Amino acid sequence: MVSPVVYDPAEISCAEFILTAMMIVRAESNDASRLTEIALAAKRHWKYPERWIELWTPLLTITPEFVSNADVWKALVDEDIAGFYALLYEGDKAVLEHLWILPRFIGKGIGRDLVNHARARCVQKSCKILEIDSDPNARGFYEKMGAIKTGERVGEIDGQERILPVLTIKLIR
Repeated sequence: MVSPVVYDPAEISCAEFILTAMMIVRAESNDASRLTEIALAAKRHWKYPERWIELWTPLLTITPEFVSNADVWKALVDEDIAGFYALLYEGDKAVLEHLWILPRFIGKGIGRDLVNHARARCVQKSCKILEIDSDPNARGFYEKMGAIKTGERVGEIDGQERILPVLTIKLIR
């Protein structure tokens, strides 16, 4: 008789458990509305004013056409979409257009796994660099993933200057 596997909670972290139950698969066009919900929830996680969220909504709206035309992948945890990323390609450069994680999954390794998956996709596409226009709150995460600051994009939202770090990950083939 086979004994059941018993996990001692003291020996396994929540992040390790999540990783064993997570899959990364290609997103489908019918995922678009759920991906938009995730992007908006993730942006709200940083406690931005609701007015800013409203102004950003067109940029955070994922359409079925976008999913069909971009390289979009989703992380599934128990058949629910926990996060996603989207890449656009410009010659030998890839641009991380989106990377969003549902707030309840932030800090559990899903973002790391999605970035590593994105890196592998970039290498498959013969890209030399992965460029990221980062939210200032996510800069530290990307730097832990090996990104370096290579510039800034200055913009304005609701009358306030906003500086976004431009980060680059050099890809090894």
